[in-house]
Amino acid sequence: MQSADVYLGLLRERGKRGLPLERVYRQLFNRDLYLKAYGKIYRNQGSTTRGVTDDTVDGMSLEKIDEIIEALRYERWQWLPAKRMYIPKRNGKRRPLGIPVWTDKLLAEVVRMILNAYYDVQFSDHSHGFREEKGCHTALREIYYHWAGATWVIEGDISDCFGSLDHELLLTTLREKIHDGRFIN
Repeated sequence: MQSADVYLGLLRERGKRGLPLERVYRQLFNRDLYLKAYGKIYRNQGSTTRGVTDDTVDGMSLEKIDEIIEALRYERWQWLPAKRMYIPKRNGKRRPLGIPVWTDKLLAEVVRMILNAYYDVQFSDHSHGFREEKGCHTALREIYYHWAGATWVIEGDISDCFGSLDHELLLTTLREKIHDGRFIN
């Protein structure tokens, strides 16, 4: 198996050229991707928060990664339900928050890294939301240096955007470029 960095680099190149992806599912057997994913998320505030089981980052080991890979290899992996909590918002209402178990978080990060490597290079350089090394400050910097004629900037938020996205539409969009039914499933 290739190292995680080599594989993610290949995905970026395919993404830049608009080439479809095939045989992505077998990369979920790449231990190096899990180690890289672990390095990205183990410090997160919620990594020690329990979901519907006692599984947290504290129980992490190479054996746990191998168990995930083994379950995926024989297509026995089952995502567990997320624990639902409600956190207060500034306006007095409460926002629902799903807390997955640690192994689901780890696998989700591996999938996120794969999708991000392929799709991020296809996004506009002017898109700053929810992207690595981009955010409010890079957007403001772009406005300051490149939008000389702008008088007003209006910031908005789509109410319940992620909660109301049509999952079938998302899957249809993924199927356009990812030709791997096992990965999509």
